[in-house]
Amino acid sequence: MKSPLLSLPGAVPAEGVDEGVAAHYGDLFREQRALADGTGFVDLSHRGVVTVTGEDRLSWLHLLLTQHVSDLPVGEATEALILSAHGHIEHALYLVDDGTTVWAHVEPGTQDALIAYLESMKFFYRVEVADRTDGYAVVHLPAGSIAEVPEGVVVRETAYGRDLFLPRADLESFAETHGPAAGLLAHEALRVEHHRPRLGFETDHRTIPHELGWIGTAVHLQKGCYRGQETVARVQNLGKPPRRLVFLHLDGSEVHLPVPGTEIRVADEGPDGRRIGFVTTSARHHELGPVALALVKRNVPVDARLMAGETAAAQEVVVEP
Repeated sequence: MKSPLLSLPGAVPAEGVDEGVAAHYGDLFREQRALADGTGFVDLSHRGVVTVTGEDRLSWLHLLLTQHVSDLPVGEATEALILSAHGHIEHALYLVDDGTTVWAHVEPGTQDALIAYLESMKFFYRVEVADRTDGYAVVHLPAGSIAEVPEGVVVRETAYGRDLFLPRADLESFAETHGPAAGLLAHEALRVEHHRPRLGFETDHRTIPHELGWIGTAVHLQKGCYRGQETVARVQNLGKPPRRLVFLHLDGSEVHLPVPGTEIRVADEGPDGRRIGFVTTSARHHELGPVALALVKRNVPVDARLMAGETAAAQEVVVEP
């Protein structure tokens, strides 16, 4: 779905899964600084929007999600995962309940599969699931923003800012009064800085929550009764995940960033050394320079010097080995 804000001056369209919104508006670092200072907004209108209504919405979702939501207070933001039977991450949901409806935004293009799964699990519960992507757009206000939220708009407020479920018809008028607009690249650079994983970027077909530090933030360890819970409990109580998320400071003399999927090796083993991981997201940060998130084998020493393709990288621990 193409955002009308691509008509703003300087807008350069994003590509791939983020197609439909602006990657930037002509000045990546200025846009990052604005977000870091708590000004402007990010157009995330390409993300899917799903709602769940009905008397049983919270108790029902509690049975399906990794998060404890049966008593979720009105207006309190949370995030949750849906796992496969083997404990692998299939969906990530960013939730808030407004008192009558649970609102969630999800990765672009994943809402159809999510809704199909939810519909298959309704049974006798009094719930209704709906795709609201056509009618509502997600807009992000950064942490520290004092911008006024339009009356009646549902908000998810977190430590990283506020996510607004804005009527899609109001996008252009919102931009006129809440600018400057910042592109998705600026938003992603700050996500990398904060070590926040993203479905489809830091995950693959075998990722489990422990590898990404999603235990606690998206997975509640004191609840059961959800698909994949056995794997979560077994790894938590008896073992360690096979991989761990790391933050990389990349050699700033390189012109090009290592793209997602770039193989990581231990520098001391040379160019023919064993593959110990791969880059998941890379970005140019306005203060830190070139940075990345990556998944590496759990037993890689935390002080090992790494190579991301041809680029030297120093690792910072995100998930403890």
